[in-house]
Amino acid sequence: MRIRPPTRAVGRGLRRALPATVALLLLTPVYACHVELPRPDAATTWPPDTARQWQWQWQLSGVLDPGVPADVFLLDPVATTAAQTAELRARDRRLICQVHVGSVRPTDPDATRFPVTVQGAPGRRPQSRWLDVRQWDTLRPVLADRFRLCRGKGFGAVAIADADAYAQRSGFPLDFDDQLHFNRRLAELARSLDLSPGLVNAVPQVAALAPDFDFAVNEECVRLGVCGKLLPFVEAGKPVFHVEYTGSTEDFCVTTVGYGFASIRKERTLDAWRQPCPAP
Repeated sequence: MRIRPPTRAVGRGLRRALPATVALLLLTPVYACHVELPRPDAATTWPPDTARQWQWQWQLSGVLDPGVPADVFLLDPVATTAAQTAELRARDRRLICQVHVGSVRPTDPDATRFPVTVQGAPGRRPQSRWLDVRQWDTLRPVLADRFRLCRGKGFGAVAIADADAYAQRSGFPLDFDDQLHFNRRLAELARSLDLSPGLVNAVPQVAALAPDFDFAVNEECVRLGVCGKLLPFVEAGKPVFHVEYTGSTEDFCVTTVGYGFASIRKERTLDAWRQPCPAP
């Protein structure tokens, strides 16, 4: 059987289709190389090559000032509204919520969910009580909901505070390992909820916990003479967000910027006022 050559009409059709096909082939690599942006509900990432560059703000009181020239905002997840976090995200800010994991106050919205049996001696915050961090099965559901509140309001990271009950007069026979185990579980819990975990203070455990957490928040390491103990985070390319409440930035910035910290001067009330150290 003889195969007939294409008709002149078919040939014209092929010639018309060829430019469109070539154009499609030329455009395909462009879309194939497109980098997808992270989901709005994805955990915050901290690229190692930018760990020393972040400018940050820590505000827990007063009217939130979204115009502060900072890349990172550490805020109270209860007081901060979803509209405020949306405005900050629109400004391309990274948002961290502060969650007290080792203590509870009677004014906390979830205070009644903590049985009396897990509440110990008075904590460092007014009217607060330390929690028995050994009681993970009791504490986990409540702390998970605290983390979910952060996630639901648009935060991508969580800074766990009061993570050192073992070193306080908590009313429980807690030791270093009890706290270490609890803090590691919290880091895992945060990641399971698409939150980047950060450690607030708890300096004696920094060396052990630096692999488990993505960033550190520290108060007054210069005044207390413990800045060197935060270096495991710096050496791992992870940011250290540091604040001093006394002294001049002209004095302490030389030390902390040299260490690679993102440092600011604040009032202890943690309102909107801040005085940042220059980025290195």
